[in-house]
Amino acid sequence: MAYGEPAPRATYRVHRTRRGRPRLLGAIVVLALVATPFAVAHHLLSGSGAAPLGKVRLPHGAGGVASSTGEWPSQGQAAIVIGNGRPEVSPDEEPAPIASLAKVMTAYLTLERYPLSGAGGGFTMTVTAAQAQAVAEEADEGQSVVAVEAGERLTERRLLEALLIPSGNNIARMLAAQVAGSEGAFVDAMNEAAGALGMDATTYTDPSGFDPGTVSTAADQLRVFRRAMHFAAFRHIVSMGSVTLPVAGTLTNFNPLLDEGYAGKTGSDSAAGGCLAFFTPVTVGGQRATAVGVVMGQGEGSDTSALLAAAGEAAERLTP
Repeated sequence: MAYGEPAPRATYRVHRTRRGRPRLLGAIVVLALVATPFAVAHHLLSGSGAAPLGKVRLPHGAGGVASSTGEWPSQGQAAIVIGNGRPEVSPDEEPAPIASLAKVMTAYLTLERYPLSGAGGGFTMTVTAAQAQAVAEEADEGQSVVAVEAGERLTERRLLEALLIPSGNNIARMLAAQVAGSEGAFVDAMNEAAGALGMDATTYTDPSGFDPGTVSTAADQLRVFRRAMHFAAFRHIVSMGSVTLPVAGTLTNFNPLLDEGYAGKTGSDSAAGGCLAFFTPVTVGGQRATAVGVVMGQGEGSDTSALLAAAGEAAERLTP
């Protein structure tokens, strides 16, 4: 989505959490996702219940969606809700690193303080020399970064696209400074929001999730992901297959299930494993609904493609 910018220059990016083979979402699928009813996005979690390991009984929704079954992942943890039904949570959940799933809260807080309407761009910020110079250092640390230049002007919408699609850790820090005045103040706001949402097993230590001290559970991440879905801009951005930015060029969304109708946010590293927060249309008992779920701790090792593939497989097994 070029938004009238000149032709992009060569992309400079290093992805700790996004090295998988690009899988682009076709325009028809994007339109279908955007048009899907999102009644679930207007309801916070009202509770959770554990089902026996192996099979999860999906609850009756308020709209009369019939029960079905899906499989809990054999490792890690997961949570899911169908339509307006009761969320279900895998057994024995405990706080664990969440990698780039932390950016869901970063996006939520940004949109909460600066809502986007229609195709509006929101606020505009100018990249500082320090922010531009930090990119190479952050890349050397193995972080996922999006190239920026000093003096580059980026709208809120562009920043959120760079945050959620190629998952730029540097973009998370830029948003934190813009929204709260400093990264530390923003992290405090993240934890305050987590407390307000009932995310009692969550601690944020940074706005990107690069720090393994940022920990949560699948149930808690389901809470903030559903809350972020209140915003049409969030739902639209995580449904996009790619984004074109003025300096970085065209960057691809490496969500392994995007072209299969699962929109959402991925995260992965050796501490967190493969993670995916997703929403997808489903048919249960002959009725259409939206499944919203989170899987965490999938796969082993540090190969990003393998970790994200494992998260995608777990999400598919979890969905009826």
